Amino acid sequence: MSTPQPDPKNDRWQEQVGHKEKRKLRARRTKDRSLWFGLGTFGVIGWSVAVPTLLGLLLGTWLDRVLPIAYSWKLMLFIGGLMLGIYNAWRWVYYESGVIEHEEKDEEIEPSETGEEK
Repeated sequence: MSTPQPDPKNDRWQEQVGHKEKRKLRARRTKDRSLWFGLGTFGVIGWSVAVPTLLGLLLGTWLDRVLPIAYSWKLMLFIGGLMLGIYNAWRWVYYESGVIEHEEKDEEIEPSETGEEK
């Protein structure tokens, strides 16, 4: 009697079903992350760049009137505000991606909601 050989197609199918199950379970746990959540994320990133940039422009305009020098305060503080805003946006996106990765790693460690151990 020969032992049955594992079917590679069946293994691939089981992996696909397992992957889809994980996605559905994650979607059930994160119901609050909808389209509006994504649009809000774009808004936060946009404002985190726009606010420091506009503050730099306003402060630069005021300093150009009060303290004139050979170089433009407006241009220097505009660039400084833009750089600060981009840094803020990058830091926020980096933090959020770390949170998402942490949640995904926790999902791999925890037993599934069906009661089966991984």
